[in-house]
Amino acid sequence: MELIELGSILKIEKGKKPVNQATEPKDGYLPYVDIDAFENGVIKKYTDGNRCTPCDNGDILIVCDGSRSGLVGKAIKGYIGSTLAKISAPGLSNDYLYYFVQGKYALLNTRKKGTGTPHLDPEMLKKQKLIVPDLIEQERIVAQIEEMFSQLDAGVETLKKTKAQLAVYRQAVLKEAFSSYREAKTVEIAEIVDDIRIGPFGTMLHRSDYISNGIPVINPQHIKGGKVISSPSVSISKEKATELSAYMLKTNDIIMGRRGEMGRSAAITDMENGWICGTGSILFRLKPEFDSVFYAQLLSSPDVVHYLEEHATGTTMKNLNEDIVQHIPVPFITAEFQKEITLNIESKMSVCDSLEQTVDATLQQAESMRQSILKQAFEGCI
Repeated sequence: MELIELGSILKIEKGKKPVNQATEPKDGYLPYVDIDAFENGVIKKYTDGNRCTPCDNGDILIVCDGSRSGLVGKAIKGYIGSTLAKISAPGLSNDYLYYFVQGKYALLNTRKKGTGTPHLDPEMLKKQKLIVPDLIEQERIVAQIEEMFSQLDAGVETLKKTKAQLAVYRQAVLKEAFSSYREAKTVEIAEIVDDIRIGPFGTMLHRSDYISNGIPVINPQHIKGGKVISSPSVSISKEKATELSAYMLKTNDIIMGRRGEMGRSAAITDMENGWICGTGSILFRLKPEFDSVFYAQLLSSPDVVHYLEEHATGTTMKNLNEDIVQHIPVPFITAEFQKEITLNIESKMSVCDSLEQTVDATLQQAESMRQSILKQAFEGCI
């Protein structure tokens, strides 16, 4: 066995855009393996291969551009997309090369190009050193890796099932809690708010307006588990926020995603006061006697989600508008009753939160273990 630089044996064949393509299979056409096909196994395009780089089943592909740069995977027979490259190395089995490069993902993904977008640096990949045993030893190492990964995957699958069960339990808690208002007067949400407003149109907020670490803009992806989790890169300057003051969030507002997954809602606290409702969200400004925590949880409950799914427009992606959401049926109850129900929910949800944090931490540990297995494997420790 010898220690060598990967670049001394590595071959890289960059993918290319197809000249001729189709959205359905046809004679003489093979799958066009782009990022979507690579990551999700979804083939949306086919090509006759004119000027393209071919790939075969089991070939090793690596992402060259975008946020997933450095990610490796195994190809299906077809032609490689322009953001991918095929890599091979004489003397290395495909599986041995695959696992070695997989273990370098964190390093390769941090390489930047100009704008800060991740971009694979082939020279960094070539400089990586590895032990090259004979093919029989390579197969033994690969078998050991796959056995360990199989055990790890079984544990990860159990954790993911636990997360799914917690999500079901959360919905059951909400359904049970809000069943207690059945005898209360029901009104449309428009009667308990001072304003309902969809976030600014695209003509008012352009991609070029976004900066890092400014005033956060809250879109549906920032509403998670009944809380607002901002992204530093999705923010605007104070001056732009002033221009969009009509969409500025205030304490005791509710923000809800208006497209995609229905019912994603969160109460606005003092922490989010002054942030901006994004284009993909809807702002509800409650009247003072109504509590945003209570009604945000209500908007995430199974009955309201069902209502929204029935009334939302669109087929590819569900969408809501002001006319739809203003008719959402809600209970008209006293502040004391709102608080009583909220405390009941929070006492049960806190248990879920604790369990979910434990599951998430364990999932992160599992990924660290995966990287540790790969590191040991290519240092001759297994």
